Amino acid sequence: MKKFVNRRAEELKPSGIRKFFDIVSEMKDAVSLGVGEPDFVTPWNIRNAAIRSIRRGYTQYTGNRGLPALREEIARYMRDRFAVDCPPDNILVTVGASEGIDLVMRAVCDAGDEVLVPDPGYVSYFPCVQLAGGTPVAVRCRRENGFILTPEALERAITPKTKALVMPYPNNPTGGIMTRAQLEAIVPVIEKHDLLVISDEIYAELTYGAGHVSVASLPGMRERTVVIGGFSKAFAMTGWRIGFVCSPPEIDEAVLKIHQYTLLCASTASQYAALEALRDGFADGFASVEAMREEYDKRRRFMADFFNGAGMSCFEPRGAFYIFPSTENLGVTGEEFANGLLRAEKVAVVPGDAFGEAGRMHVRCSYATSMADLGKAAMRIEKYIRERF
Repeated sequence: MKKFVNRRAEELKPSGIRKFFDIVSEMKDAVSLGVGEPDFVTPWNIRNAAIRSIRRGYTQYTGNRGLPALREEIARYMRDRFAVDCPPDNILVTVGASEGIDLVMRAVCDAGDEVLVPDPGYVSYFPCVQLAGGTPVAVRCRRENGFILTPEALERAITPKTKALVMPYPNNPTGGIMTRAQLEAIVPVIEKHDLLVISDEIYAELTYGAGHVSVASLPGMRERTVVIGGFSKAFAMTGWRIGFVCSPPEIDEAVLKIHQYTLLCASTASQYAALEALRDGFADGFASVEAMREEYDKRRRFMADFFNGAGMSCFEPRGAFYIFPSTENLGVTGEEFANGLLRAEKVAVVPGDAFGEAGRMHVRCSYATSMADLGKAAMRIEKYIRERF
């Protein structure tokens, strides 16, 4: 039956994250630091808004773009929180930010087009570019620079075929962020080569010590930037599968058409939940978001101190809820460390090369889990390092 399989799909590598999830799910007493999912329950008022919508019989499709009231609130949210002007008519509510990434790549890529992707970066960027017919090109980001994208690295990666640049900050897996000054430094390169920017800002609410700066908020960048966002991380709504895309008008038209023929619309109940999340957020100053961020900050500092003390050199993350310690001092690759740790101590971490070749000597750990589990994992990791290295 192989002859019926699409060549692009056949050539995709299996997700390096999912492999470990599958193993851990069948392993008794395992501690997983692999899941990029908040351990908080969606706040009750948000859940209740979805329940009310179902009780009222709001169970039909919404318009393809999503509920008008929700798009209005998303526009307000982007404007007031991040100084980005996203007109409601150019906002598309999606089935998670993941659908947004896929839609934009398919709307943008023609055969042979190159899309620059910072490395390390989220696992879906490369496959989505490939499935859309484009060619993903890794741009190496280095630990000594805080895993940011530098003008020099960007300039070296650009060719006559380069069409777009993915901006994944705050970054999964490194926890790196880009400040306003760092973003301003790469804008001249973007403008010089007339690049489209695809800015994945799903972790925008989760930064520590400095607020998130959207590249779309910089002068001249809104017109050439697609912003992808969502509710999964900041509002603990992963299972609701609700995100959004805000595009320049011409790209928005293409993105909408693909969405119309594939997903039609996001879940109606999830849209009402998202609407409540934003309205309640504006009413109380996004207190629940702030409370979760403060808890993540405690865990972040605990994990950074632990790994540096354990001899695994560690960049201190400034965003998202991941930490990316190095295995280089131990003399093993991230994959070797992750496999050995899982077998010996039943702790699951993700090999860094799942996020690109630049992560080969790292592992990714999520601290979106309880302090009790983090403490248990730390003791087991420390024991493994002491006994094996």
